[in-house]
Amino acid sequence: MTFVAKPRVHHPQLPLNDLGLTRRDYEGSVSTLCAGCGHDSVSAAIVQACAQLSLPPHRFAKVSGIGCSSKTPSYFLSHSHGFNSVHGRMPSVATGANLANRELYCIGVSGDGDSASIGIGQFAHIVRRRINMLYIVDNNGTYGLTKGQFSATNDKGSTSKKGVPNLYAPIDLVSMALQIGATFVARSFSGDKRQLVPLIQAGLKHEGFAFIDVISPCVAFNNHNGSTKSYDYVRGHTGNVIEADFVTPGVEITADYEPGTVEDVAMPDGSTLRLRKLDEQYDPRDRVQALSHVQRAAEDGEVVTGLLYVDPDASDCHEILGTPATPLNALDESVLCPGSDALERVNASLR
Repeated sequence: MTFVAKPRVHHPQLPLNDLGLTRRDYEGSVSTLCAGCGHDSVSAAIVQACAQLSLPPHRFAKVSGIGCSSKTPSYFLSHSHGFNSVHGRMPSVATGANLANRELYCIGVSGDGDSASIGIGQFAHIVRRRINMLYIVDNNGTYGLTKGQFSATNDKGSTSKKGVPNLYAPIDLVSMALQIGATFVARSFSGDKRQLVPLIQAGLKHEGFAFIDVISPCVAFNNHNGSTKSYDYVRGHTGNVIEADFVTPGVEITADYEPGTVEDVAMPDGSTLRLRKLDEQYDPRDRVQALSHVQRAAEDGEVVTGLLYVDPDASDCHEILGTPATPLNALDESVLCPGSDALERVNASLR
């Protein structure tokens, strides 16, 4: 695969974040995806989110599987750690990386084929294990690399470019994540950066497994009349449950809002996720209500976006397993290999 580097010359007055870095410092190589691909908008949203939070790029581990979406880690955070894994096996790599070094921010980028077909088993188990990471699915309902076959997330009745309808009901990864126990679940649209960027920021700061399903149209094979994942369809059928904004600790909070229309959800790291409710009855902390809301909207042909569920008391895999505060990759041999007596005690406990 050929990577095209971006020019080093840039405007000398680009704004700097708290680390003295510009937005350009968070970019990667030049994208080789089709012009107008929604995946590039998702990459741009990740770049913007990380730059605004002033997160150091070298503290990131970015992992992916196989597919158009899985190429995108090359296009953001060029000075970070990255691994492009086998098709559908990204969760295994993410689990190992997180357990080895809990101090890294982990971003997994997958596709609807990578997570809802060959990798659906791995997706289910990384959710229930509560690995501390942000898992993004670029969902376009089609296999772009193999010329446009329907994927498992394509809606029943949605048509191909040739007008052939999909005969099967879709797998909804949002509903699956809610049922299995994800503690942060959201859906967004690649064409709505105003919503997507704060959701990514909140997901990165969430202590536990954060999942964002991003409807990301494929301009080559699934952006026509009859597709339910085209730009026109999603823009015309989007129902936003909340307006989300992410507020970092220590920053003055100003807002113009009516009593009862804004709710602050405290995040585990001390940050605040500010929610402006459009539906007074919707509570993003109610898992059952979130699942019901998503499924009712799907029956009506609506695409529900926004923060669908968040657990303000979430925990991650390290807390569940009681792992040491020191990353495993920083422990010396005396701790990692305590000797035959320790091994005998472990074996005896299993008899």
